Amino acid sequence: MKVAAWREEGRATISPGVLFIDEVHMLDIECFAFLNRAMESEMAPILIVASNRGVTTIRGTNIKSPHGIPVDFLDRLLIVATKPYSPQELKQIIQIRCEEEDVDMSENAVDLLKKIATETTLRYALHLITPAHLVAARRKSMEVDVADIQREFALFVDEKKKHNVSQLI
Repeated sequence: MKVAAWREEGRATISPGVLFIDEVHMLDIECFAFLNRAMESEMAPILIVASNRGVTTIRGTNIKSPHGIPVDFLDRLLIVATKPYSPQELKQIIQIRCEEEDVDMSENAVDLLKKIATETTLRYALHLITPAHLVAARRKSMEVDVADIQREFALFVDEKKKHNVSQLI
C-alpha cells in the first residue's frame, strides 16, 4: 500500500522489467495461471520463455501441448524460431571462449573442438577447454593441442556416451 501511495504522490516510480524463464516446460498449470494474471496487470513485465521440447504434457494435467505451454498462454506469445549454429559460428564461439578463459589453443585443436561440438553439443565442447588447458599446463605447454583435447574427450562423458554406457549396464 505504501508503494502505491508514494507512486500517487510522485515520490516513487515503478519500472516494469524483463522476466526470463528457461525450461518453461517445467512450470505447472498453476504457474501459467499466475503468469497469465501477471501479463494482464498494469506493470506487466516483458516475458521471455525458452524450451527445447516439442509437444509434451503440461505439468499438473494430462493435456499435451506444444512446448508444454497451455494453448491460451501460447496464443499470447511471439515464437522466435532458432537454427543450429554453422561450423564457422561454432569455431568463432570456441575461439571467443578460449580468449575469455585465457587459453591459447592450436588451430587443429580448435577444429577438433568444432567437430566435437557438431557431433555432441556446444556446451560439452566448451566444457573441455579448461581441463584440456590444465593438461597442457601439466606437460609445461603454453598451448592446448589436439592430444590434450583427445585426452579430455576420452575422460569426460557426453550425452551420447552416457546413453551408450547406460545400455551396457
